[in-house]
This record gives sequence, C-alpha cells and structure tokens, in this order.
Amino acid sequence: MSTVTELTKGVYWVGAVDWALRQFHGHELSTNHGTSYNSYLIIDEKCVLIDAVPTGFQNTLIENISNVIDPGKIDIVVAAHAEPDHSGALPEIMQRCPGAEVIVSPRGIETFSRHFGQPWNFRPVKTGETYSIGHKVLTFIEAPMLHWPDNLFTYLNDDAILFSSDAFGQHYASTGRFEAEVDRGILDWETVKYYTNILNPLAPMIAKKIDEMVNLKLPLKMIAPAHGIIWRQSPMQIINQYRKWTEQKSNCSAVIVYDSMWQGTRLMAEAIGEGMTEVGLPFKMMNAASDDRNDILTEILLARAVVLGSPTFNQGILPTLSPVLTGMKGLKFKNKIGAAFGTWGWSGEGVGLLEENLRASQIEVTTPGVKAKWRPGPEDLEQCRILGKSVAGTCFLKE
Repeated sequence: MSTVTELTKGVYWVGAVDWALRQFHGHELSTNHGTSYNSYLIIDEKCVLIDAVPTGFQNTLIENISNVIDPGKIDIVVAAHAEPDHSGALPEIMQRCPGAEVIVSPRGIETFSRHFGQPWNFRPVKTGETYSIGHKVLTFIEAPMLHWPDNLFTYLNDDAILFSSDAFGQHYASTGRFEAEVDRGILDWETVKYYTNILNPLAPMIAKKIDEMVNLKLPLKMIAPAHGIIWRQSPMQIINQYRKWTEQKSNCSAVIVYDSMWQGTRLMAEAIGEGMTEVGLPFKMMNAASDDRNDILTEILLARAVVLGSPTFNQGILPTLSPVLTGMKGLKFKNKIGAAFGTWGWSGEGVGLLEENLRASQIEVTTPGVKAKWRPGPEDLEQCRILGKSVAGTCFLKE
C-alpha cells in the first residue's frame, strides 16, 4: 500500500513502492533496498498520467489515482518508454480511460505496439513540442538510449518539474518521496550504483543530452525520475553529478577484486593493499564470491585502478570473477589502469587471462602481474607489495 504525495498544487505522486524487490532486469542488477515505480498525476483542464507501474502493482496505482480523481477522467497518458516496469499496468489504465491520448516518442510507436499490440490513440512527439493542458504546459524532450531507444522526458512549465524517466533515479524503497526524507548515504550510493550498472555504457549520449537540456535554459525546481527519490532541494546537483560520472574522471584510489581457494590469493591481495597503504593510495578490497557484483562494479567506476586476483582453476580463473569481468566489458569504463595477480599449481594461466580481460575492458595494464606457485612465500608477498606501490605511483602520475 502506498500513499499519494502532492509535489506541488495539482501534481501528485501516485506510484507504488516495492519493498521486497531484490533483483532487477532479471538477475542483472541487485536492488538491496527495494525500489519504487513512480507514476505522476497532473490535474488541470486536462488530466495527465505520466508513466504506469509493473503488472502486479496496478491495483495500487488505480487506488492512488482514485484518491485524487476518477481514473476515467484521465485525458492523456505520457508513456516515457515501453519497459514493463513502467508500462505493465497500462492495459488496466487504458480500460478505464479508453479515449485518452497516449503520448510517446516517435520510436515509442514501435516499442509500445510490439509490447502491447493495442490500438491505443498514440500521439508521437518530438523534442521541443508542447501541449497545453489548461493553465499548465507540457514540453517534451526525446532522450533516446537513456536507457531505451524510445525514452521521453516531460517538462512541466511554470511548476518547473522535469519528469526524467529512468535518468537521475535509483532503486530505493522508502516512505519518503524527497531527498531530505531519506538516508542520504543510502540515497547517494544507490544513485551512483544505478548510474554505473544501467547508464554508464551510454555516457556519451547522457553527456550530450545534459548539454542539450542545459542549453534549453529551463528553470528547474524538481527532477522527478521513474524510480526512487524526487530531487527538489537542489535538482542541479544530481545533473552535475551525472556530468562528472559521464566524464569518468575517477578518484585517485584503487579497488582490489579477488577470490581465493585456499587463502593464498587472499594473502597476495592483502600484501598489494599494504604496498598501496605505504605510499598513501586509498583502496577497497572486495571478494568476488561474497560481495555484491553490482557494488563491485560501482566501486570500479569510482576508482582509478583495478587490480584483479584469482588462482588458476581448470586452466582459467575462478568462476566467481566471471560476472565481474563481463560487467567490466559491458559497462565501458574509461581512464583506468589495472594489474593482476594470483596463485597457481599446475599450469598458471590465470594471471594472463585476467590481464587479457582488463585490456578487453579498455583498462590499461601498467604493471606486470605477480604469480605465486602453490602458496605465496615472503618473496612473492614482497613482489605483491611492489605491485601495489607501482599501481599507486601510476595512479598519482595520472592525477
């Protein structure tokens, strides 16, 4: 059960909160703090619904709308993109207001038709088009590939609210709707985690869209995304943060990601960390078997150096690292350096394979890897400390 929230006079949050969700996009993204599906209702001479919710939450959406108006009085549905977490309940909504216009981006004609096959009254809009709903005016901005081809932003003139679809959001279930009403530490982490794991591959397009929005010089009092918290204290702050992330200018720090069979590779990881500490490079150490993969990838976005470790296993690496390596390639990190390490007993390919994966992820291998046979001895651990210092030195040089 969710509660309607008034953003400003005549504008309401009518969505649903999913406290139990722990996996999103299948099992591609962990949602350790749940999520919300944000739908917005605008009351004027015409009544507008922006986005719906997934199948399974349609009763909550309809109940929330009904607490404000009869759903049959909805004149316009703005469908920002066809992804089912925002459109699953559309058939239920359209049954109640069958004459409503469904506003989509030009690409949305195809995506919504393919998903639903319904003869709804579609109206495609392009960037800059406006729609008067009475005293208020909607302005539309196409946002292709943020993160679907049919994404559409909606700007509410006078109230200066940007309904930003999947941009600027995060997966965070809460009773609060605004940033001042939630735990800021969780909010900030879930926001960068969302950006890293969903949007970072699209960084060039996001940067271009941000520049386009800034050039429009639209006043901005709120940013209302499709998931998570509504930004109203300082909405430009999240836009500026996105700009920084798209530039991928990481902090001078490192993340060491490893797994170990019999603790030999763990000892090497700790020695690398000791070397970094000796020369003042901050680092985080993460175990691929026990730490959240999406958290690991987020730490990689924030760090400049990535150091990977695994024993050789079946002439390869431990399978726990494979999801991280796949994520690194797909998320298209830039401006990073890397190194590899690990133990071996029979054949010893692991370190070389990790270096290959770093290069395939466009991460420059700046320091030769360290391999220790069976279990690292004092000389091996000293080589690991040297590796840590070397990585740190290159990190500092690139500041």
